[in-house]
Amino acid sequence: MLPRLRHFLHERFVRWALRVPTPEPTPITLVQRRVYVLPTRVGLAFAVALITIFLGAVNYNLSLGHALVFWLAGLGIVTILHTFRNLVQLTLRPGRCPPVFAGDLASFDLLLENTRRDARINMQLSFSGEPPVEIDLPAHTTNTATLTLPATQRGWLALPRVTVETTWPLGLIRAWSYIAPDMRCLVYPAPARNAPPLPWNSEAFQGASNVGQGADDFAGLRHHQPADPPRHVAWKAAARQDDGKLQTKLFSGQSAQELWLDWDAAPSALTTEQRIACLTRWLLDADTAGMHWGLRLPSVRLAPAQGAAHRAAGLQALALYALPAASRAHGTP
Repeated sequence: MLPRLRHFLHERFVRWALRVPTPEPTPITLVQRRVYVLPTRVGLAFAVALITIFLGAVNYNLSLGHALVFWLAGLGIVTILHTFRNLVQLTLRPGRCPPVFAGDLASFDLLLENTRRDARINMQLSFSGEPPVEIDLPAHTTNTATLTLPATQRGWLALPRVTVETTWPLGLIRAWSYIAPDMRCLVYPAPARNAPPLPWNSEAFQGASNVGQGADDFAGLRHHQPADPPRHVAWKAAARQDDGKLQTKLFSGQSAQELWLDWDAAPSALTTEQRIACLTRWLLDADTAGMHWGLRLPSVRLAPAQGAAHRAAGLQALALYALPAASRAHGTP
């Protein structure tokens, strides 16, 4: 009961402390009203020590004791100012957020800009429950802090609320603020580990391109890839080699094959997520083999093509397929 109440009160305070609807527009500048200051445990111990020394100095009428207390109290007050200034007026912008596969770590780059003539020392950025990322900012510079988060399922992964804090210079005072920038990472589905072989049938395998997988003119050999069609394997060359490594024959001309990766070509016993994982494996294998491939889903169709952009479009279509409309709000193909 007590942890729930504590969590509820903390979330209410964070929503109040953000002072803007989330996700908030960028760039984000930590103005004075968004930076909060409280003593750390070390700071509280320091205050108790000061009170004890002060009472002893008063009781025994020690002039040096009074001087020591006032000097240390002044040091503490100056520390509050320096800790607060280390964070206030800091500007943050969203950076790169490359797509990842489910099961990997998603990386969110945050650009921190220091427009002051003083350096900002030992700032920390963290999610709730994750280890913080420490960063220093020299004067008039911009630096990048990379936060990582496990990507557990396909779709868009939003950047959680980030806490920016510092205890510099003496660790007596903690200054912190919250930010919630609009950043999302596209998480591709994880490819199936034991997917069936590529669908080499007449409906999925058609001729029409000219990029080295054709059957007109022999153009050379390369290392065999699991996605290569069996009829293009150089069996005679493999038989002549001692190590028995397979090689694939390359052709040039106007009749290179196109491979269709069809939703219905996956085994019917698979669930929706298993089919998506199977198609992801087929897509990666076909792309690695340098083939022209197309993708047919019940509501998405990508014409056969080749290259990094086509690979990204296919993986995005699989990542967002059959997700709720709200989850596909960022760039559904």
